[in-house]
Amino acid sequence: MFENLTDKLERAFKVLKGQGQITEINVAETLKEVRRALLDADVNFKTAKEFTSRVKEKALGENVISSISPGQLMIKICHEELVELMGGNETDINYKGNPGVILMSGLQGSGKTTFSGKLANYLKTKKGKNPLLVACDVYRPAAIDQLHVLGESLGIEVYSNRDEKDPVKIAQAAIQHARSKGFNVVIVDTAGRLAVDEEMMIEIENVKRAINPSETLFVVDSMTGQDAVNTAKAFNDRINFDGVVLTKLDGDTRGGAALSIKEVVNKPIKFVGTGEKMDALDVFYPSRMADRILGKGDIVSLVERAQEQFDEEEARKLQKKIQKNQFDFNDFLNQIQQVKKMGNMKDLMGMIPGMGKAMKNVDIDDNAFKPIEAIIYSMTPEERARPEIINNSRKARIASGSGTNVQEVNKLLKQFGDTKKMMKMMSNPKNMRNMMGQLKGMGGGMPGI
Repeated sequence: MFENLTDKLERAFKVLKGQGQITEINVAETLKEVRRALLDADVNFKTAKEFTSRVKEKALGENVISSISPGQLMIKICHEELVELMGGNETDINYKGNPGVILMSGLQGSGKTTFSGKLANYLKTKKGKNPLLVACDVYRPAAIDQLHVLGESLGIEVYSNRDEKDPVKIAQAAIQHARSKGFNVVIVDTAGRLAVDEEMMIEIENVKRAINPSETLFVVDSMTGQDAVNTAKAFNDRINFDGVVLTKLDGDTRGGAALSIKEVVNKPIKFVGTGEKMDALDVFYPSRMADRILGKGDIVSLVERAQEQFDEEEARKLQKKIQKNQFDFNDFLNQIQQVKKMGNMKDLMGMIPGMGKAMKNVDIDDNAFKPIEAIIYSMTPEERARPEIINNSRKARIASGSGTNVQEVNKLLKQFGDTKKMMKMMSNPKNMRNMMGQLKGMGGGMPGI
């Protein structure tokens, strides 16, 4: 995500590296490269031109203070303008009402049905709501089946009526059902088409008019670039939606849709989908996205994901086990499961400042933990609790049971031992202070230490 754009922007800012002051000449040269980078990312031409004009106006109006170089100042201004370009602040959805009704719209293949499931899961687990999913795609039976499968996996009820062919009547009946059964949010999944056509527009207009939703969302595949922006404009002109959802942002996307859509349709991006799993849904934060585009990572989102997965009480219990040198393979396995729940590994690494570029050409397989899990699952309960008893014959049995070899078992045991020693050392505040002091003395310590 945004890797090529980030690289090209970094090269653009190098024009100002070593310059003592900002001038009209070096600003023009830098912004020429910035505009080219945006266009290569499939950003709308008018949007790219207006963006660089605003940056130029701000840059030439600034005085470079002694502690900030021209390059740093240009990055700061670009960051501010990128944030504004993508909407300024995050925007929540309106799910209030009796019940609150959220209407989905978009083209076929944009990910509406999957997102409907993700949104229902988000409202249930993070907002404490009791959502009802509604299948209003009367043309594609597979869409109804897909929604039922998603609902079952999430423990969320799905309302459908395969005998009724009028999506308006299905949606209206679903809302009545929600009121009578105590559901406080209704998510209406509608049909998509392969192209914007009059029949589809009339249908979605009729559904919206009939149910008067508290929120209408336009779901778009971010991998379609400028086509996504053009489609969004066509939909907005007809149904005046409230916000945009960008799906498949973890794919091979250049980022043009994320950077252009707010400027073109004047509607905020509210959510982004970053994977196939039902929890792979993020609120869209323009400031954090600007950080990632400029290669600064997104440590806040990384910490939030970690906090969602790691229970405080469990963390306290684990800390006590570490201090008593009782950390075992059961704990190790549990930590792996929690890390996996945080999302795509390459995406997580990209949130660490400076790691995005380093990981650009590195392929991180999300199945990389499987051999480790297989080895641990092949151990007996006693072996997991007391790894020190694992001798050569036990290693051979574990390797055979896990489909690996003794060398891989030995490697895991060594890694586990090293991890256990490191965790034991870090659990001691005195050791941590000494380590921080050493880092500071090396001159390359962490900022603020």
